Amino acid sequence: MASTYLAKTYSGSGNRQRQTISFWMKRYKTGAGQVVFSSYYTSSYYAYVLLKSDDTLQYYNHSNVSIRTNRRLRDVNSWYHICITLDTTQATEADRVKIYINGVQETSLNTATYPAQNAEVKFGDNNLHEIGRHDGGSYFDGALSHFHFVTNTAYQASSFGLTDATTGEWSINTAPSVTYNTNSFFILKDGNSVTDQSGQGNNYSVGGGTLSDLEDCPSNVFNTMSNLNKSSSVDVRRNANTTVGISNSSSGAARSNWNIPATGKWYFEYKMIPDNQGNTYPNSGIKYDAEKFYNPDHSNSDADIFVYGTYGSILLYVRNGTNITANAPASSGDIFGFAIDQDNGAIYVHENGTYMTQGGNVGNPTSGGSKTGAVFTYTAGTYPNMCLVGKEFGNSETQWNFGNGIFFTTPVSSAGNNPSNVGIFEYDCPTGYTALSTKGLNL
Repeated sequence: MASTYLAKTYSGSGNRQRQTISFWMKRYKTGAGQVVFSSYYTSSYYAYVLLKSDDTLQYYNHSNVSIRTNRRLRDVNSWYHICITLDTTQATEADRVKIYINGVQETSLNTATYPAQNAEVKFGDNNLHEIGRHDGGSYFDGALSHFHFVTNTAYQASSFGLTDATTGEWSINTAPSVTYNTNSFFILKDGNSVTDQSGQGNNYSVGGGTLSDLEDCPSNVFNTMSNLNKSSSVDVRRNANTTVGISNSSSGAARSNWNIPATGKWYFEYKMIPDNQGNTYPNSGIKYDAEKFYNPDHSNSDADIFVYGTYGSILLYVRNGTNITANAPASSGDIFGFAIDQDNGAIYVHENGTYMTQGGNVGNPTSGGSKTGAVFTYTAGTYPNMCLVGKEFGNSETQWNFGNGIFFTTPVSSAGNNPSNVGIFEYDCPTGYTALSTKGLNL
């Protein structure tokens, strides 16, 4: 949502003394001021929920309210639940505004300017409300889900989430029992739908940019590429931190946030985009030992198994092994799929759905212990810490699909079969394999 925002202008006012704001967010970028929700009347009368440049969270209402956490929200691979309750009728000022993060009230505050008793705020007033920016700027860079705005009642975070009895983690309540009143809304419940589910008819519209529909959500978190463990020249912020690219003549690499589990069968795809002359392709793939990805600006940043190409020809390269010619010449936008069988010790690679051949045999990811056509074989358990590496050259990029069903901003054209029912891929996810996601880990 780095250039995307939602908007609605209300014709009348709702209750502005008792309110609840609840939403789930996944950040793609830290260290910059980003507005999640705002209400704008004039440059002197406005309110917003802001992620500040130091990654603290602030609830602000023009000149009379400023509640800001000491806690910094810097995790770009997980979802946060934010719940802000307002009740200015309370006699104790600290009870008038409360901020909850993942179900826990924030009591260590950087700033604590509370509203006067019975004061009103601009949220819920008859003015412009925006999700994802404020006053034409400070765009939110991330994903949002299950966004509630409730007037008349100050609900606690426990109305919208609960602690999982098995994991102890804060989990989403997809159907909270709350009462919505004038100017309330509940949007982004089903993917990117801006249709109000509260019954109040307060639909929002996309004011700018593209509102992508991602499989990644609070109840199923997918792997992403790291915007921390990467070369300084590499950009991985675009579209859910799944696109690794370089916009200059240098080179660099980024690794995945998750390692490949030591057991199980895993599938992912990526699309290769060469430089604008069509000369150089990225060489992205798998690193056997994630611990050796310690310096992405220098040696040991390359993958051990990767697709590499130049001037229209392409190879699958296996370090200390054999180069395997692909089934067809590569072109911009080709999609490569990797099927990693950690249970049997085999890796298979396809180009646009056709598996590469090794030893005279076409790759068969479901061949089990025979490892038919695998481009690389090993003793199961040998590589318990594999990671994925995107290595880029000047003006090239790799667009990864870990199951989100989208390459950069382009949805898959015709989803393949996926027996695991976890994630959406362009080509068939082999039987017995699944996506690198929290649901995939628990199958």
